[in-house]
Amino acid sequence: MLGNARRRLAAAVLVALAVVAPAAAKPQRWSGRIMGNDAGFLTVEREPDGTIRSHFEYNDRGRGPKVDSRLVLGADGTPASLTVDGNEYYKGPVAERFSREGGKATWKNRAEQGESTATPAFYSSYDGPPNEIGYLVAVAAKAPGQRIALLPTGSATVRKLPEVEIAAGGKKKRVMPWEVVGLSLEPFIVWLEPDGSWFGSPGTWFALLPAGWEGVNDQLVAVEKKAGDERRLALAKTLAKLPATGIAFTGAGLFDAEARVVRPGMTLLVVGDRIAAVGADGTVAIPAGAEVVDARGKTLIPGLWDMHQHFGDTDGILDIAAGVTTGRDLANDTDTMLARKKSWDSGETIGPRTLLAGFIDGPGPYAGPSKVLVSTPEEAIKAVDKYAELGYVQIKMYSSLDPKLVPIIAKRAHEHGMRVSGHIPATMIAEQAIADGYDEVQHVNMLMLDLWPEVTETRTPARFIEVAERAADVDFKSPQVRKLIDLMRQRDIVSDPTLATFEELYMARAGSVGPTYRAIADRLPPQLRRGLLAGGLPVPEGKDERYRASWKKCIELVGELYKAGIRIVPGTDAFSGFALHRELELYVDAGIPAPEVLRIATLGAAQVMGKDGE
Repeated sequence: MLGNARRRLAAAVLVALAVVAPAAAKPQRWSGRIMGNDAGFLTVEREPDGTIRSHFEYNDRGRGPKVDSRLVLGADGTPASLTVDGNEYYKGPVAERFSREGGKATWKNRAEQGESTATPAFYSSYDGPPNEIGYLVAVAAKAPGQRIALLPTGSATVRKLPEVEIAAGGKKKRVMPWEVVGLSLEPFIVWLEPDGSWFGSPGTWFALLPAGWEGVNDQLVAVEKKAGDERRLALAKTLAKLPATGIAFTGAGLFDAEARVVRPGMTLLVVGDRIAAVGADGTVAIPAGAEVVDARGKTLIPGLWDMHQHFGDTDGILDIAAGVTTGRDLANDTDTMLARKKSWDSGETIGPRTLLAGFIDGPGPYAGPSKVLVSTPEEAIKAVDKYAELGYVQIKMYSSLDPKLVPIIAKRAHEHGMRVSGHIPATMIAEQAIADGYDEVQHVNMLMLDLWPEVTETRTPARFIEVAERAADVDFKSPQVRKLIDLMRQRDIVSDPTLATFEELYMARAGSVGPTYRAIADRLPPQLRRGLLAGGLPVPEGKDERYRASWKKCIELVGELYKAGIRIVPGTDAFSGFALHRELELYVDAGIPAPEVLRIATLGAAQVMGKDGE
């Protein structure tokens, strides 16, 4: 699955951008596609009184928003009133209201409410459709310094880039890219028509483009990539350093992952991309000209591993900033990810070493975000062979895959020396997937669902909700639980529990930052931080304590796996870099000793992937 918390952050960027583009005189329609597959649409029309009505929806494996908005703009181009009704990504209700009267703005949405007399200021809606960003750009472009204050918080600055000519269906036009700064972790591009109205939003995962112009997606993505690459290349030159003669850390408390102890007064020398020497202070020869870092009073640990990521370009530098030097990508666009890996490996841009898993699912209404959808043994084998040819080290199966194909895929992957893992396909349980060749199971909920074989529809949010509703009653001494754990131990099945993702789903409540990101929230851009106020799964009335109790059982299950000798790998499926820190804290909460957690996150992960010799 794509990371829930990470996806929420990405969705928060879209939501936080909410501010509508000029609508045409007649209804307009945009096509929404996920990984090239039709997934939803947007319609916009203007009423005679000038009210702009928008409808936006898409389906992402049974999840996705469905909202209707009504926007009235003031004379200065900022919203005078806005209503948004419908449901958000996890199907919770949306009833957002904004109005400005007598110089005072008031707003209320599912996470916030407040008022302000600031002017000019642009209300950035919480659940409005993504086309709304167009009006923000239009207003900011005319403001002093091309900067506009936002409500409830933050500001946005825009800059026009060179226009681009596009063609589709025998038609040509020019579109205008505008760079927007202040709403997300890095600048991004908004595409406008020559008249200043919103054109659409290209993307490698989700694209929303005008009907008839879907074919220009790759061209516009390439423009955005070029701008991003130039920025990241400049960052690499500014931030990265690799002295030819090496870097020596002296006086450090060095964590020894094999012994699980911190050794005081140690020197570690790095030359190139390898550790050249390590020993007590004074016993390591430091080459002339090497940079020396005085690490007295500090602890030096091996690079951390995040074994469950879905990389975007920004994630590389986030991982390195958080001490994550190796990441495993468990589903991505193949061409984009291979290019990204090449850039990181060469040092051209900043990012971790990466190991790639090839994603395979079956077609259908709940198919995962992938271009690799198989229905027959021949298609399945061909997909595995292609991934192996490209240097992938693992295959990840997904929820809509026909269970009959699981042993076929597993056998072929093992013949290539690849690991096999994934979600448990719908109508199967974990024990069956393990019997059919799994080496590893992603997500703690996929293990929990083994206990309730009657829950067969796990392609939808039911795979989260059923665990939240049922796990509170799990008895870890029961024969069912012991059977699963014994099977995992006998087959040396690895668990990738992604607890940080499920903590956010089960424990975050609308209106406040949940425990997963509380430690870093204040360091995020204000508009991005707002996304953390959305909460997790909608909690039915009267079931708050049950959801909390079920979450506690998820943590306890990881502790039971550890006590049984089952190998655990640290994965997040969430906000790159910093979610891993929380993931490791949750392992300690599960009863795993802190030194062992650090071993799991360094040497242990390397051993699972056969990289401990490096």
